[in-house]
Amino acid sequence: MPFNFPVAIVAVRNYITNSLTQLSADSLGWLAAIVLHCATLPSFLALMTGLSDRTPSLDIILFLWSGLVLLFIRAVVLKDMLNIITIGFGFILQAGFMALILFK
Repeated sequence: MPFNFPVAIVAVRNYITNSLTQLSADSLGWLAAIVLHCATLPSFLALMTGLSDRTPSLDIILFLWSGLVLLFIRAVVLKDMLNIITIGFGFILQAGFMALILFK
């Protein structure tokens, strides 16, 4: 059976296009969760080190945590272990930072 080069190129191109689309969508979802967790990090660190005495506003914190809870529920429904672990670890770190600020 002779090798059909144009058909092979089309098959490889289709595979790469389909795989990269799914990989990019998953990576962007994972990065969105990390960026949401990091949104309050500068103000928490400034507050803990004494560079600032202003806490982040409550509405921003509530919206961020609401978005993260929704992403966490989505990850649980889809059984996406990477996002479950990432978001869960972020919740633990943020709760720890808030406890350090509260009990300082």
